Amino acid sequence: MSEENIDTVEFAKALADDTRQKIMSLCCCKQLNVTEIVDALDVAQSTVSHHLKILKNAGLVTAQRRGKEILYTLNQRRLASACCVVAVNFAPDHPVEVVE
Repeated sequence: MSEENIDTVEFAKALADDTRQKIMSLCCCKQLNVTEIVDALDVAQSTVSHHLKILKNAGLVTAQRRGKEILYTLNQRRLASACCVVAVNFAPDHPVEVVE
């Protein structure tokens, strides 16, 4: 997704929850199914599903179906792009650059 498609309010709301931040941390650099996330966080499956939906809508996690399960992973590119958009919008005197 391009920068112009990033809703900074939706992005900020997605980040503004401790459980969602924990999910993002768990899903960084690996794919996990809902059960693995539930077990790691020790919360209800419905809670994890609710938070995954918010993260997915913000583009911060991606979902890939493998057979009967869905695997989630952090969308690092989207996260970095959204952070840059926020910085450009609110700190224009301090240019940011993503180095890959």
